[in-house]
Amino acid sequence: MDLRTLIRGYKHLSKLKRSDEPFWWEIWNKGRRIDRKDALLYGRMYLPSSTLEAMYLRRLSPTRLLRLSCVSDSTLPNGGTVLALLQNDHGKYSTEYLYSTDSALIGVRGLYNFGHDPRSAPHEHDTTLVTSAVSDDPILAFSDPQHGRLSAGAEAYFSPLNKSGGISTAIRFSTLPSHTSFPYTMTLTVNPLMGNISSGYAVKAGNDLALCSRFDFNFYSYESHVQLGMELWRRKHLDPETAWARNLIRPEWEKKQNPVPDDFDGVLKAKVDQDWKIGLLWEGRVKELLVSIGAGLDLKRRDRVLGSVGLEISYSS
Repeated sequence: MDLRTLIRGYKHLSKLKRSDEPFWWEIWNKGRRIDRKDALLYGRMYLPSSTLEAMYLRRLSPTRLLRLSCVSDSTLPNGGTVLALLQNDHGKYSTEYLYSTDSALIGVRGLYNFGHDPRSAPHEHDTTLVTSAVSDDPILAFSDPQHGRLSAGAEAYFSPLNKSGGISTAIRFSTLPSHTSFPYTMTLTVNPLMGNISSGYAVKAGNDLALCSRFDFNFYSYESHVQLGMELWRRKHLDPETAWARNLIRPEWEKKQNPVPDDFDGVLKAKVDQDWKIGLLWEGRVKELLVSIGAGLDLKRRDRVLGSVGLEISYSS
């Protein structure tokens, strides 16, 4: 499995796809419908604190997903909390409704993608060949749906127990894999009730290097915060004969549909803010183990530069 699917980092947005029709998922046998809705159960326990978390996912339809997340911990109010999410993804737009037992919080979220509507495009079930003329000019990325995507979203939540709520809005522009120049993503988030504004810019400076910056500002207190970050991936040094053999035994159609994942064995992440607080994190594979080790540094504190160190080890077969 490609290491980049297991580690959070800069991700390329894929082209919007038309959702499957519900009847495509139906399986019939002797006049009876025998298909079942996909489900996923997940659980993890933290030791020695005995904190337990669990998650249940169920695919209700091609565009609808139900998610239940539970946490059991004696330090939490009422000994734990449950979060329920109902997600609807139609490609052009998506909505999400949530409820949490913590303070009886209820909320709604929405995201709208400008430009191309995948619901009106031919589906691969309907046609075998779709051609289009795409301009290679990067300047047209903002208007050409083949090169970039502009999205806008908002969320609102309210707690009847605390009699408090919140609202926030955001916009994002990100290039798509067909963009001929370097990939980048720009975001702007506004929380008018709290007075917070946050802007971010991330760029894929190379095949193995990504750089980013974030600026936060509060127009009530005039406080600001700046962060710079990077991620640098390390590739395995494969024997040229081994890499050649891996592609030789694969037919051309399989190479196009299921390309061999890039051989990465680790990534180094770093961030620094205006107060010279530095965070370092290395994540990667050690044989069949997934290892993450990180540290926090404060260069302004001469008495205690090293603030914290963390280690996480997972087994992946």
